[in-house]
Amino acid sequence: MRADTKQVTDPVPLHRFLAPEPETVPIAVGNFDSLGPASRADYPHRHNFYEVVLATGGTGHHVIDFTEFRLRPPQLGLITPGQVHFWRDVTGLEGRVLLFNEAFLASTPSDRHLWHRLADRSWLSLSPMQAGRISGLLAHMETEYHSRGADFVSVLRAYLHVLLVQAARVPHAGDRPVPVDRSTVVAREFVRMLSQSAHVADSVAGWATRLQVSSSYLAEAVKSATGETPGQLIRRFRIVEARRLLGSTDLTVGQISRHLGFDDPSYFCRFFRRETGSTPTGFRHGQKHQEYRNQSID
Repeated sequence: MRADTKQVTDPVPLHRFLAPEPETVPIAVGNFDSLGPASRADYPHRHNFYEVVLATGGTGHHVIDFTEFRLRPPQLGLITPGQVHFWRDVTGLEGRVLLFNEAFLASTPSDRHLWHRLADRSWLSLSPMQAGRISGLLAHMETEYHSRGADFVSVLRAYLHVLLVQAARVPHAGDRPVPVDRSTVVAREFVRMLSQSAHVADSVAGWATRLQVSSSYLAEAVKSATGETPGQLIRRFRIVEARRLLGSTDLTVGQISRHLGFDDPSYFCRFFRRETGSTPTGFRHGQKHQEYRNQSID
């Protein structure tokens, strides 16, 4: 399995899985060289799959949705489908990469929920002991992937579960336990679907229908789990997607407006300015290409 680049309806280059038939396996693991140049792409792009990066060597930066992280190995990166990211000014990059798609998580929803609980921790600094454990897990996964013994996919899922638990154990000031009940599951699924939608144009009622719940139930579940209303989250993700398109494509403001479901570009401009304090054109001038970020984390 390898990553390939396709330009589809999404104006941001999309990396997709290509797997040889008939032994299609929804996962791939290896180093940056074995997985090909797409694994170290230096242009803004997004995936339709999940990616785990263990950086053990190299200098430069990794940019994930406007945040620039300096390479200071050992570090662990977690890139969710839909996020725009790229490597910048990188030399000597070393480490392992794990790729897998939604189907790989389908039979283990608890791991999918765990991933999305970690989604705001997309770049983690590791201690040598933590890096050794995760490196060992990825090495075992790579061996299992290539040997393809009996029930190897189940073994790979088990290793992934341990890897996510290890990542969740990395100290983080914002961590807090979240009870897992039906409303929490609905809220997490709402956020997951929002984060992977390139348009984010549905109404709250439309999202409730997709999740097979009532609008009032969705509102209560999301408010309880996140402290925000579904409408607030939809607006936030619309702004995230608008910034992605302004910073990584040459689409006009009018084209971006239509892509996000706005009938009137002038209303989109007012919406963007109200939510960000900047006009779309002003944001683009400040963030285009190498300026594609809003803060630097060293």
